[in-house]
Amino acid sequence: MLQLIFASPLQVQNGGHFISRGVGRHPRRILDSYELIYVNRGILRLREEDEEFVLGAGEALLLQPGRLHEGLGDFDPDLSFYWLHFELAAAPAAGEALAIPQRSQVQVPERFVALLRLFLAEQEDGAPPAALELLLLALLERLARSPLASADQGAGVALAYRARQLIGTRFGEALGAATLASALRCNPDYLGRVFRQTFGITLTEAIHRQRITAAERLLLNAELPLARIAERCGFGDSAYFRRLFRRQRGMTPAAYRRLYCKEHINSA
Repeated sequence: MLQLIFASPLQVQNGGHFISRGVGRHPRRILDSYELIYVNRGILRLREEDEEFVLGAGEALLLQPGRLHEGLGDFDPDLSFYWLHFELAAAPAAGEALAIPQRSQVQVPERFVALLRLFLAEQEDGAPPAALELLLLALLERLARSPLASADQGAGVALAYRARQLIGTRFGEALGAATLASALRCNPDYLGRVFRQTFGITLTEAIHRQRITAAERLLLNAELPLARIAERCGFGDSAYFRRLFRRQRGMTPAAYRRLYCKEHINSA
């Protein structure tokens, strides 16, 4: 039998997944632990002491213990974020140090979210603290490798958020970098650059993600044909829609509909 002695520098408290209904706001409080927040969807506005943060999808924030933090305004109706509370051990184990920025842009969000979901599943199953601590350590190690997210709420960042808002409302149109730049009265190359710096993905990737997310909702309506769904989501080519959906979701639109449609039909 192999026996391992694991001395974790972390002490996990708990974690969860918040999905907004568009009401309420992040509570005003001072915690005695760290809080790791990862925004999966929408926008989260927070203040910690005198510093304000506007977090978009793919961004992580580490709130410090002993500091007052609170939400700024009501929750975004589209907001979804994960949270984990943890403490540092009284006597951290010796070894390689991790420099974890307070705010970071997560690279490969799908893998980060997979770790978060695994953490929550293990927590639900009553996993021992050592197992949860290893998963938390893996999450923090990924943040240590992630680039810093810009805290500058200047013209470039504001422009990127305006572009994302337009994508969310006009994804069904013939939309691209040139169209967005024209609507925002800026240079397409500049818009593409500040968008990627702010959100870690290109404008084209953001448009595709928005369209596929919208398609998921429409696929739950069994009466809409796939060609009509593709058209409503901004895809002029149904075959391209099917290829992109399969690339992003790991299955065809038809398979997605067969798997999930019945779960959302109210038979009462």
